[in-house]
Amino acid sequence: MRIISWNVNGIRAVHKKGLFVPFINEYKPDVICLQETKAEKHQSEVDLKDYEEYWNSADRKGYSGTAIFTKEKPISVALDIPEQIAQKFGGLKDSYGNANAEGRVIAIELKNVFIVNVYTPNAKDDLSRIPLRYEMWDKAFLMYMNELNKKKPVIFMGDLNVAHTEDDLANPKSNKGKKGFTDEERTGIDNIVKDEFVDTFRMFTSGNGHYTWWSHFANSRTRNVGWRIDYIFVSKILKNKVKKAEILKNVMGSDHCPIMLDINI
Repeated sequence: MRIISWNVNGIRAVHKKGLFVPFINEYKPDVICLQETKAEKHQSEVDLKDYEEYWNSADRKGYSGTAIFTKEKPISVALDIPEQIAQKFGGLKDSYGNANAEGRVIAIELKNVFIVNVYTPNAKDDLSRIPLRYEMWDKAFLMYMNELNKKKPVIFMGDLNVAHTEDDLANPKSNKGKKGFTDEERTGIDNIVKDEFVDTFRMFTSGNGHYTWWSHFANSRTRNVGWRIDYIFVSKILKNKVKKAEILKNVMGSDHCPIMLDINI
């Protein structure tokens, strides 16, 4: 099975550039997880005839949103973090609103695995969403993944909006304590790893210089001054089934590039 995750920064925008469908035709993924779709299903002109489509759009128009395209028809589909979990963490609400109404999570159940697509809330430049991230969202999402993992192995992926280690961004010293590289956000990834989920890219590639997002400023992408904030994690039981995990850095169309996993399922 080949799985691709991509924060497209607007599905309509990347499609209008003529880049999305050719990319899919070239890489032929079995499952595609998109973040920051910024659209509802009926607004997208993308038509992938070999795939089932599942969308979770934010209540706020043109904001956030996720989608999954899958060749294998799911046994079940679930949107958002389950309410019974969300209520344990303040309903996932803060001054910006209800993070669980921002179209951030889709889970599909296939025969042998759960596949979960997530677009984690951004901490904001002034770090005003750090309490949501640290005290609510990260804990609630991990609880959800652990609950699914009791039933079947889990593959979850997406834009987690944090660089885990100093190797995951070009300038760690100058960004320490800033959005995307605070101790609180990094702890969220620490806890994922402690709960025995595996960062698939780091199974194959160590060191720095491997990024998935670049600022639009100062020619950052050409200079490769970026951040690795997009991940594919698998339940530890699946580790030996992972065959390849790559960053597709040369695929254009968004400020993020796609990431890819090949796994025997």
